[in-house]
Amino acid sequence: MKKIGFNNELYVKYQTEKIKERIKMFDNKLYLEFGGKLFDDYHAKRVLPGFELDAKIRLLKELKDITEIIFCINANDIEKKKIRADYGISYDLEVLRLINIFREMGIKVNSVVITLYQGQVSADKFKNKLEEIGIKTYFHTPTKGYPTDVDVIVSDLGYGANPYIETTKPLVVVNAPGPCSGKLATCLSQLYHEYKKGIKAGYAKFETFPVWDLPLKHPVNMAYEAATADLNDKNMIDSFHLDSYGISAVNYNRDLEVFPVLKNILNKITGEDIYKSPTDMGVNSIGKCIVNDKLIQDAAKKEIVRRYYKALVDVKLNDSDPEIPKRIKLLMNELNIDTSIMRTIYMANEKEFTSGKKSMALELENGEIITGRQTDLLSPASSLIINCIKHLTNIPDDVDLLSPSVLKPILKMKKEAFNNKTTLNLNDVLIALSICSVTNPIVEKALKNLKKLNNCDAYATYIVEKNDLEALRNLLINLICEPVFNNEY
Repeated sequence: MKKIGFNNELYVKYQTEKIKERIKMFDNKLYLEFGGKLFDDYHAKRVLPGFELDAKIRLLKELKDITEIIFCINANDIEKKKIRADYGISYDLEVLRLINIFREMGIKVNSVVITLYQGQVSADKFKNKLEEIGIKTYFHTPTKGYPTDVDVIVSDLGYGANPYIETTKPLVVVNAPGPCSGKLATCLSQLYHEYKKGIKAGYAKFETFPVWDLPLKHPVNMAYEAATADLNDKNMIDSFHLDSYGISAVNYNRDLEVFPVLKNILNKITGEDIYKSPTDMGVNSIGKCIVNDKLIQDAAKKEIVRRYYKALVDVKLNDSDPEIPKRIKLLMNELNIDTSIMRTIYMANEKEFTSGKKSMALELENGEIITGRQTDLLSPASSLIINCIKHLTNIPDDVDLLSPSVLKPILKMKKEAFNNKTTLNLNDVLIALSICSVTNPIVEKALKNLKKLNNCDAYATYIVEKNDLEALRNLLINLICEPVFNNEY
């Protein structure tokens, strides 16, 4: 039986109750700044074994009848074509993807707010695209006076300069495809307009990480620091919470830095001090749902190592700031861990040493390590996956799953169309196996075991090329790569 460290059912229950309680604190109108990813939060799934990818969606389904959603996107991110790393798609396409998903679920999408708008042409085009599919779209310009002049911020020259967004549901979830998208400013702008209309609406924040009721140096919280090392986020003790309640709570530097300003803004809008600390603003119940802390800690430590390798590869490929992997290495030093906690690293490097070829290794759920290497026919990823499904199906090594009659036209096409390139990438192999499975029941049985590779850790002794990388991502394999290029193909 698969071990879990996190109770997902309890999480949905507690989180639903917490949000409903917060709505009742106000005039049955709450603007909930929804941080992190609504869908496919793979980071949470990796550091909290038992956390389901649809957890937040299940939560919103529980609140479906009282919920509508506003999406925010930074005009500068549209202009720069900023990419969401886990999907490899731009932020504007991610917004469109989210809209379609919510529409299919029957959850109301109110509108999209394009923030920090200053006449960006790409933002204008995106607005037109949204309105073509029936989505109301608003421009918010930089808030005049922010962050120092509260009197101007909370006036018709500040938040009042933004258009008011009509909402009808008690819970308005404000979400975005990534950080720095203007969610908070959108919430506060709406609060300003609501109070002018005599509606005592509220604001709250739903961030998955850091977990406020775990220790500051708990690996889960440190894994959040590793994940946001590019933003240079730092977890800190919420001094406002400690002073007000005598209770130690964890928050992060940006929330702590902005809280005095935010508190003044909220006071100016509402006429009262609603929250005494950044932690007060949150509705996060994750800490209560951890059922195996040792398992959680081990998973979070591995995630920090993954982030370290990802940062090293980003420096190599994208000329990222070399300080980012250094920051993550400091976190590893604090926890007294190194790359040896990922058993796949040793096994893949050993495979490369003995074969003289670029190699990969994958750890199955039962702890067994399977390896694959570059061959004349197969990429390391292709070899690895074939070896994995053969092992899981108890197929002997000397049995070929790929039929020569199927391979021949594929290799011919690749040779003619791709300059004599005859190495089969993972997509090629999966397609070929699918064709072979029609006439070969052994291959059909082997392909059914692909799902058993979901969430398994893998390591490559080189930077995996795009085609293989996308295929491994689609198989939900947690891959890390050594920051060296594969010059063999």
